[in-house]
Amino acid sequence: MGSNEFRFFLSCDINLPVTFRVERLEGTLPSVNSPNSVIDSTTEERRPELYVECALYIDGAPFGLPTRTRLESMGPSYYWNELITLSTKYRDLTEHSQLALTVWDVSCGKDEGLVGGATILLFNSKKQLKTGKQKLRLWQGKEADGSLPTTTPGKVPRNERGELERLEKLVNKYERGQIQHVDWLDRLTFKAMERIKDRESCRNGNSYLYLVVDFCSFEHRVVFQESGANFLPPPPITSTNELVTVWDPEVGKMNPSEHKQLKLARSLTRGIIDRDLKPSSTERKSIQRILKYPPTRTLSGDEKQLLWKFRFSLMSEKRALTKFLRSVEWSDVQIVVLMKLQEAKQALELMGKWQMIDVCDALELLSPVFESEEVRAYAVSILERADDEELQCYLLQLVQALRFERSDKSRLSQFLVHRSSSNIELASFLRWYVFVEFHDPVHAKRFYSTHEMLAESMTKLAPGLNGEDGSKLWHSLVCQTELTAQLGSITRDVGNVRGNTQKKIEKLRQLLSGLLSELTYFEEPIRSPLAPRVLITGIVPSESSIFKSALHPLRLTFRTENGGTCKIIFKKGDDIRQDQLVVQMVSLMDRLLKLENLDLHLTPYKVLATGQDEGMLEFIPSHSLALILSEHRSIISYLQKFHPDEHGPFGITATCLETFIKSCAGYSVITYILGIGDRHLDNLLLRDDGRLFHVDFGYILGRDPKPFPPPMKLCKEMVEAMGGAERFSLTLFCFSCLS
Repeated sequence: MGSNEFRFFLSCDINLPVTFRVERLEGTLPSVNSPNSVIDSTTEERRPELYVECALYIDGAPFGLPTRTRLESMGPSYYWNELITLSTKYRDLTEHSQLALTVWDVSCGKDEGLVGGATILLFNSKKQLKTGKQKLRLWQGKEADGSLPTTTPGKVPRNERGELERLEKLVNKYERGQIQHVDWLDRLTFKAMERIKDRESCRNGNSYLYLVVDFCSFEHRVVFQESGANFLPPPPITSTNELVTVWDPEVGKMNPSEHKQLKLARSLTRGIIDRDLKPSSTERKSIQRILKYPPTRTLSGDEKQLLWKFRFSLMSEKRALTKFLRSVEWSDVQIVVLMKLQEAKQALELMGKWQMIDVCDALELLSPVFESEEVRAYAVSILERADDEELQCYLLQLVQALRFERSDKSRLSQFLVHRSSSNIELASFLRWYVFVEFHDPVHAKRFYSTHEMLAESMTKLAPGLNGEDGSKLWHSLVCQTELTAQLGSITRDVGNVRGNTQKKIEKLRQLLSGLLSELTYFEEPIRSPLAPRVLITGIVPSESSIFKSALHPLRLTFRTENGGTCKIIFKKGDDIRQDQLVVQMVSLMDRLLKLENLDLHLTPYKVLATGQDEGMLEFIPSHSLALILSEHRSIISYLQKFHPDEHGPFGITATCLETFIKSCAGYSVITYILGIGDRHLDNLLLRDDGRLFHVDFGYILGRDPKPFPPPMKLCKEMVEAMGGAERFSLTLFCFSCLS
């Protein structure tokens, strides 16, 4: 088979409707006040409500009925992200087919409601179907013109294109996979692009409005070809052993007739009938099987219909609520809100009467699957029942859930700010979690808004937490950022020192006690980023050191206000957010196991990312298994040094051996569940009391740099410390029975 065969599709062969996604509107809307209107201080500012009208034109004439998006009022960055499907199919398009997009504002009169319009051809000059994101400049005050040639072209002319338009085109290729992804280089590139974007915005004064649309992409390029035209097909396949893969774009889509039948079956008139329905034995088993599905499992059409049919009898089963809400067609709600869609209306009414779900189940309702504001508000009401300790276990995920909210000041963000204002630990961690996400080009504004809400809420406290002034508390948290910035500068200076590790340590202590003497004794106590309830007053230079590593992490000893010390590792040049996530999972598993009276002596040390490439880690006094084996030859010999017992097993105390075995069992199961990779004797640490724990989680979820890694991370040295393979098998059997 030739290398150039089966590399493109013909438009006349694609029997699919034209599909694209209206994403967002960029730029600042012009002033909406009428020149003759009288502005009074008591007059409430009008909030624009925008929608996009999409019309298809073929050869300059309208073709089919126009389609409208939902209303969007959460500005100034109006974000629809709505999939539009036209009635026209790709096979019916001509070479000069174009899409006319007009933005309207329904909050004002008809004459003032026109924001602007733009037109774009669906095929380029090479007769290839356009794919990916397209950024169209709106002609303000003009409705999109679908005639040929159009008077409202969305594409900027070549002589007016600047650096920003060129970069947008490259980003489009990057998102389509035509440019290789290099993580570290991509981060630097997008930062530079943000600076260019800000400079261009200042130069143009935000005078332009841009509409971003995303056209559907196919496996291969689509070339325009009229139906019935002569086309030279590729030569037939001569060998019967050659396999040709043909992409079917309809795979995974719902049958339209089944979807119509489903909507009719869920009509309001069936509510009276379904109220008394009870599942049979077979149906009850099917429902119980569905309730055991993980949150990532997609429900089939039959499973959704089964849950909807017996929704009234499932109201006493709290586990069934999340599955029931997944069976509702929420995608239709935003389009026909004014029509009061009966299915969604019924679901929301039943949700309020359902047996109250657990806090952990409420987290699922904050996932991107659920876009309904009522459902997400219900999830927040469940979270309000959680205490501060439990809320802190999920705080990292709740901050990430802000990405899926529809507004910057959502119910979730207000809840997080309110709870954090009364707990200094929640306030400190919430501030860092949103601070690290400021670089996100899409959701940075949302995280910044939450940060500002937290600052405003805390500074208004008088007296604040623990009887302290709110402004003083917030200032203490802001000083944490100044501290990490100084430590980052010191790390770079130490890394530039030529020589061995001892010279770098001397340079570190010189910087801490000499040029940067303010780090030795702080002017005011600062709350530790890892433990906000602990006040640190300075760094002890003589007890601070550097680890032997390419990134030269700092091991710093801080003085505390009560006269003690605490040790922290500061790491610069590595993204430790993944380590933060894994350690949080270990902490959560440790909490759940202890609630079941099973203490496996885990060591969930504290990790906090303070930037994209920096962070702090709690220092746990321990030694790597590599160092222990090189100095003591075996783990047993090492433990005998700290816990000797002539009558105990292997010459050590039974308590120490039990601690070691339980910690090995716990981390073996956890690393198996999370798919932790890159395990070796240098990232397996052992404490003096026999607790073993893992560090450095750069590879998770099955990724591993080693070929054919074992699924269970348990080395032979650990098995020998338990008494060998035979004794280990007995221990594993007893542990499995216990769990």
